[in-house]
Amino acid sequence: MAMDQADKLREKVELLKEQAPSSRVIAVTSGKGGVGKTSLSVNLALQMQAQGKKVVILDADFGLANVEIMLGIRPQYNLADLIFNNKSIEEIITEGPMGVGFISGGSGVQDLVNLDKEKLKSLIAKLVKLDSLYDVIIIDTGAGIADSVIEFVLSSPEVLLVVTPEPTSITDAYSLLKAVNRKKEFNREQKSIKVVTNRVNNVEEGQEIYDKISIVVSKFLNIQLEYLGYIPFDKGLTNAVVEQKPISMQAPNSDASLRIKGICGKLLDEAYEDTEKVGIAKVLLNFIKSKKNNR
Repeated sequence: MAMDQADKLREKVELLKEQAPSSRVIAVTSGKGGVGKTSLSVNLALQMQAQGKKVVILDADFGLANVEIMLGIRPQYNLADLIFNNKSIEEIITEGPMGVGFISGGSGVQDLVNLDKEKLKSLIAKLVKLDSLYDVIIIDTGAGIADSVIEFVLSSPEVLLVVTPEPTSITDAYSLLKAVNRKKEFNREQKSIKVVTNRVNNVEEGQEIYDKISIVVSKFLNIQLEYLGYIPFDKGLTNAVVEQKPISMQAPNSDASLRIKGICGKLLDEAYEDTEKVGIAKVLLNFIKSKKNNR
């Protein structure tokens, strides 16, 4: 019965989507915590905003408030208020630096799967409106192979996988992709997974890390990855977190900022801009269906 309702809601989303433009949705994830995933999400949003895109970040790591800390803002409302407290999509968006929007997932991410038909219908209508307000929605997922992380990777058309030189980062990234590959919903033909190597010493080390994971993933999982580039080890990134001012703003001419700007440039290149813009409404509906399937 629940699946029938979800199928009807999918049809509803398609009808609603005809009335509003869809946003581009990019999930930023990692196999383990502490690799700079949230830093990339925030700085990428700022760089895209600087390039004329309207960007909002959805903090889907309900265990931690890393995006809030990094942006130095405290939202009044979160996704749960949108679902249960009748708040509008505009009310739960907090404006961050340079006009980047921010939505705290809070407990709302966990609660998505338990919504009744009417609440789901209302939520999706609100999310379709979010699609019309922003060009790009960046989902900052949790880290590791928790169910919610896997489901966001399954549901998002574009995924950025952050990896560092630590051996555990590489093996955990492989474990995440292996867990995703096991799911019947995984469609490698419709999934774009791009790798960013972080905290590397030089371009050669970044390429070497990508080659290691790409070869293994291609051989054993039959998944083709793309390399977006590297971000060098930069003490300024640590200082930026301490001072709650993203490095793209604090030190825009630093090596790390310029590399992130280059990664942003690749993502905004015409080849990637032509990626199907499915919108956040469809992504979250896929997320809900995936959670139901894997209960």
